[in-house]
Amino acid sequence: MKNIKIKLSVFALCSVVLTACSNNIEGDARLQEQAVLGINWMQQSGEYQALAYQAFNTAKVAFDNAKAAKGKKKAVVVDLDETMIDNSAYAGWQIRHGKAFDGKDWTRWVDARQSGAIAGAVEFNNYVNSHGGKMFYVSNRKDSNEKAGTLDDMKKLGFNGVSEEMLYLKKDKSNKSVRFSEIEKQGYEIVLYVGDNLNDFGDATYKKSNEERRNFVNEHRQDFGKKFIMLPNPNYGDWEGGLAKDYYSGDAQSRVKIRHDAIKAWDGK
Repeated sequence: MKNIKIKLSVFALCSVVLTACSNNIEGDARLQEQAVLGINWMQQSGEYQALAYQAFNTAKVAFDNAKAAKGKKKAVVVDLDETMIDNSAYAGWQIRHGKAFDGKDWTRWVDARQSGAIAGAVEFNNYVNSHGGKMFYVSNRKDSNEKAGTLDDMKKLGFNGVSEEMLYLKKDKSNKSVRFSEIEKQGYEIVLYVGDNLNDFGDATYKKSNEERRNFVNEHRQDFGKKFIMLPNPNYGDWEGGLAKDYYSGDAQSRVKIRHDAIKAWDGK
């Protein structure tokens, strides 16, 4: 009788675990399914392409107009993913397989060396490097095991001036201000920042709520188009964690609920 009870308890525990796993898989699939229209837009629409060209055309004008302090060299800092490099095919793979982001899968994507270039990114990069400026790539790709694939892809895509020395990848923390300071210590003045995430412009919005992030934008509204250049990215970003303080502490199902609860909707009256 005792053995039967133990077996039943083990069976019940396994059932709970399997149910939880099933719910997480279903939740991950729902999260990725919600990304479909955004990825359709990035990959297929002329509007996305137009906004990318618009951003880099504006960046070129801003760079030409920027003046570095006496004795300083002009530097432009850019993020990589969804700023210079197009990873929408990885996002497509996530959707097809209902897979949440996973660091190992991401590294496999980087190693596959199949990234694309964002419209206008290569031309802007090469313009800066041939007109008295220096491009620095500050990205949260991992320095430990994603550097080689990143360098190979960028060179293949035609980004001139790319080297290990210009690449500032993540070694420990995701916030970027320390790496910005390292660049400036080399005698450069960063005259322009280009990114798809407010955190690409400094640490003021790092791990902050969306209300605080919006306040930052309002406070710096005169800098956008002059010092800060923003690329569109409807698929992911730190704004997602800004939806709720406990956003990433819950499972996929809870994140689906938070997303729905955050929607402002007409009451139909």
